Amino acid sequence: MKAIVSVIMGSTSDLPVMEKACQFLNDMQIPFEVNALSAHRTPQTVERFAVSAEGRGIKVIIAAAGMAAALPGVIAANTTLPVIGVPIKGMLDGLDSLLSIVQMPPGIPVATVGVNGALNAAILATEMLALGDTLIASRLAEYKASLSKKIEKANRDLAEIKYEYKTN
Repeated sequence: MKAIVSVIMGSTSDLPVMEKACQFLNDMQIPFEVNALSAHRTPQTVERFAVSAEGRGIKVIIAAAGMAAALPGVIAANTTLPVIGVPIKGMLDGLDSLLSIVQMPPGIPVATVGVNGALNAAILATEMLALGDTLIASRLAEYKASLSKKIEKANRDLAEIKYEYKTN
């Protein structure tokens, strides 16, 4: 089994957030790898990773970073693969990392999800992969259908809650 998604984080302190992405990819049966790389502390390693990713079979990269959040952009600058940035909540409630990731210069796009939005990053990566893989597309469709079932159940549960002036 060879990874087709790479989950990268600036440090292992990001793992509690990124576990949601890993779990979703695992549930979707999508082979992935997980690594810690730092755009500031290991820039040559980040460049080697990004340059070699496509040749190793990676199709999508999810890159999480906090504070200055250079990691997703540095990776995107060194590959033609799609990169999804996950801003990690840090010094300014994640606004610093969100703005760092979303404000990329022309020609170096990074798709960006919300602060600590690792699950959405994994779903977006799965949607990209589903374009060329009917099995992944089928699993994704099942997942999306399950979302509406959760809301239907929530409304049934809410209907059971009684208040004197509640009308539904």
